[in-house]
Amino acid sequence: MYKITPRQKRNADALGVTIKPSTLKSKKLDVFKNGIKIASIGALGYKDYSIYLAENGLAFANERRRLYQIRHANDRNKKGTAGYYADKILW
Repeated sequence: MYKITPRQKRNADALGVTIKPSTLKSKKLDVFKNGIKIASIGALGYKDYSIYLAENGLAFANERRRLYQIRHANDRNKKGTAGYYADKILW
């Protein structure tokens, strides 16, 4: 089971959503708005900003974030999508 970090909780609160560990075996988090599940985000086999930050430090984590944002430029800005929530909460 994926452990939610305080940073991810703050990011979710800022978006007006709540997060819980995902019920899907392949995902990290489920995103809820008004108690209704709207997305499952973060593949369990991949690291995210919080993991990189803890394991490799700020400079490395920031570089991984930059590369993630380039790689996901098409879906991370579409508000309300799983890609949007993954970018705003996990990265």
